[in-house]
Amino acid sequence: MKRLALVTGAVLIAVLGFAAPAAAHVTVNPTEATQGGYARLAFRVPNESDTASTTKLEVVLPEDAPVASVSTMPVAGWTVAVEKRTVNPPVEVHGSQVSEVVAKITWTAAAGGGVKPGEFQEFPVSMGPLPDVAKMVFKTLQTYSDGNVSRWIEEPVEGAAEPEQPAPVLTLTAASAASASPSAAAASGSSGSDSDSDVLPITLAIIGLLAGLGGLVLGGLAFVRSRRTET
Repeated sequence: MKRLALVTGAVLIAVLGFAAPAAAHVTVNPTEATQGGYARLAFRVPNESDTASTTKLEVVLPEDAPVASVSTMPVAGWTVAVEKRTVNPPVEVHGSQVSEVVAKITWTAAAGGGVKPGEFQEFPVSMGPLPDVAKMVFKTLQTYSDGNVSRWIEEPVEGAAEPEQPAPVLTLTAASAASASPSAAAASGSSGSDSDSDVLPITLAIIGLLAGLGGLVLGGLAFVRSRRTET
């Protein structure tokens, strides 16, 4: 039993030991969005240091996937700056040509603040229209109060082991014309199979209610008869 316990403990330590570093890097959540649409994203930043706080986060938008509009959500104790760059040819947004896109977003903590050891912070943004590409790789720099910088800039390769410092990746999928069509949604909502599935639970509920009422009535009659017999 001692040997089994030691082996089990060693396995758990090995599994947890290898799993922890993989979950400690900066990520973007959710990890998937739709091409051509707007997405609400959050860059999740865990603090890996035992002694220093994260005081700055720099997120670089990919040059091969330009985004014209980025809105940031206020984060208490942090200021944010959005840098832009010029693109040629321009990006089309709602029928208009836009020649400036967002290049980088930088969050800076107020003096004495930041993400402390053992904590994490999320930095929400809304961006779009999302480009017609398979994925967006956000190279990210995480600066600590002691001057150390974690460079999350390595692009993961499908089928290969995760790099030591992976960049956050947003996977983009094509919009489905059928699911986006109001007529298709209305047709699916009025289909016979859906109406049948709605009727069945109601019918079963009514039957159950009637059965319960019948049981109460029979129980009451039995009680009255027993009282009369005793009398």
